[in-house]
Amino acid sequence: MTVTTTPTSRRLFADEALPLYERTAAQLLDDLRADAARSGDRLPSERALATRYAVSRVTLRAALAELESRGIVRPASSRGWFIGDLEPGPAAPTTPPPQPQVQGLADFARVNGLTPSSRVLSAAVRPTTVSEAEELRIAPGADLFELHRLRYLDDLLVAFEHNRLPLAACPALATTDFTTASLYATLRAADPPQLPRVADYSVEARHPTAREIELFEIGDTMPMLVATQLTFNQAGRPIELTVQVYRGDRYRFRASITNRP
Repeated sequence: MTVTTTPTSRRLFADEALPLYERTAAQLLDDLRADAARSGDRLPSERALATRYAVSRVTLRAALAELESRGIVRPASSRGWFIGDLEPGPAAPTTPPPQPQVQGLADFARVNGLTPSSRVLSAAVRPTTVSEAEELRIAPGADLFELHRLRYLDDLLVAFEHNRLPLAACPALATTDFTTASLYATLRAADPPQLPRVADYSVEARHPTAREIELFEIGDTMPMLVATQLTFNQAGRPIELTVQVYRGDRYRFRASITNRP
């Protein structure tokens, strides 16, 4: 079948607050409905779709994985992608309300027009400890990818980050250069894709350690904000345990608090 990009879809889903793969998924869905596509129709190739929507193959695959998780498209081994259930939902508002997003620092930077960069201090595969295995719901001793990075925005150091992920969820982690690569983009490109969906997040303040004083080039009176995050994928499985240490004068945490009906 032929998928055409309509001005309507560009208008409805141009919300820059959403990650690029979600905007691509929304635009593709809108185009399929506009073209009266039917269940069982075959989509164009990934290369053709990536070109049509001006995104990378990594982003396109993440968008397809998002639609697959909703039953809208389905893969068929080496035959490509096919349409599943296209039942129309309620009309999308022209300005979608902001939704909480599980974002990596690279996602945050892109949305806010900043340039992210990283300095990798160490990256290795090692056995999971018992406590890590309990958090990540994997067997003690299973392969764990561990990454220590300094994170920059517009060449300004803002965080010291310690990431731990089950290697089985995304074997490419062990061979990816995270000096330039995005951790979440790498997860989204895994086979099957690992889509960060929900995170348990806590923040505490403390004094800097001796290593942090050296890395951030600060005095011992600078307050540090330490964020601990356990991230779950689309299937509800933990895929990332991360500790981020921020300079207190370069980080602000915002949240919306809502009473449930």
